[in-house]
Amino acid sequence: MGFLKDMHERRIAAAQEVRAGQPVVITIARDYGAEGHEIGKMLSMELGIPLYDNELLVRSAARSGEALDKVAAYDERMAAEFMAFLPDRADSRTISDRLFKSMAQVIVDLAATRSCIIEGRLSDYLLRNNPNHIAVLVTAPFDARVEIVRAKRGLDKRAGAKLVREMQHAREAFYKRYSAGKWKMTDGKDIVVNRAKLGRQGCVDAIAAAYRFKLAEVGQDPVSVVAGEFETGDLG
Repeated sequence: MGFLKDMHERRIAAAQEVRAGQPVVITIARDYGAEGHEIGKMLSMELGIPLYDNELLVRSAARSGEALDKVAAYDERMAAEFMAFLPDRADSRTISDRLFKSMAQVIVDLAATRSCIIEGRLSDYLLRNNPNHIAVLVTAPFDARVEIVRAKRGLDKRAGAKLVREMQHAREAFYKRYSAGKWKMTDGKDIVVNRAKLGRQGCVDAIAAAYRFKLAEVGQDPVSVVAGEFETGDLG
């Protein structure tokens, strides 16, 4: 029994040593209108690690050899509008599948390279087996998200509600398609933060605490790095 116990402890120690040398990565899934993008930007500044959102498109375009505007057309937020998932649009689906494969590899490579924040694009599912991964969902009640979108876009309540429903549906369709129905936006989350109840800063504080705990758990010191350029214009 002593031999088995020693062997088990050595395996645990070896696993911890491997984890200590790996980055800690936060993925943020966000219900549309919950300001997940804005929270991601604030979190990046708070922790001193880069945020990857629209830059994923740039890197995926370079990797796949496709034009950036084509990649953007099949991004998660535009999937419904471009009907990339409809069975009678086989040409669109083929392009979409190829571009997602490229983006998935970009996400996996980034997570293995440096501590960072990755927003959307099924990153939580792609990194689900990464022990140094913190999966976050930023959400808010539907009415609160409608009010946020309505105020920012200058829409009336009915138009705001329609936009939130459509864009939320596009994100959920993206998850269903590229996880083969195995993963939903609410699945596998380590932290769920309610933007309406906690506010932006409260959400940042909760996620930052989890990140610092994870760093301590794997024996890493907080590392100060220069965050990448922030994208703008995303309602989260």
